[in-house]
Amino acid sequence: MNAGMLNKRIIFQTYVNATVNENGFLLTDDQRWQDHKKVWAGIKTLKGREYYEAAATQNENQVKFITRYHAGITADMRIKMGERVFEIQSVVDVDEKHKELNIMAKEQV
Repeated sequence: MNAGMLNKRIIFQTYVNATVNENGFLLTDDQRWQDHKKVWAGIKTLKGREYYEAAATQNENQVKFITRYHAGITADMRIKMGERVFEIQSVVDVDEKHKELNIMAKEQV
């Protein structure tokens, strides 16, 4: 893996089922997402065949995140990059070597 291509800072977030915070105030839906892990990642936009396969499932804003392997990353999480938010569609441990993750995600608009 080329470390130079990991040039974007992303945050993996997990969803918390609690409806109130420690002070008893109701949490909004955005407040229920809590930061899990902050990592460096590369982003690849889909092109050619990958783009048309994604379009066939109506995932127009689908991107691929490439990052070093991190245990515990699942499709139940989401990715936050600056103000942009992405739903994780799949997490693939490349060649099952625990060195690199390919994460397909769809941008929320």
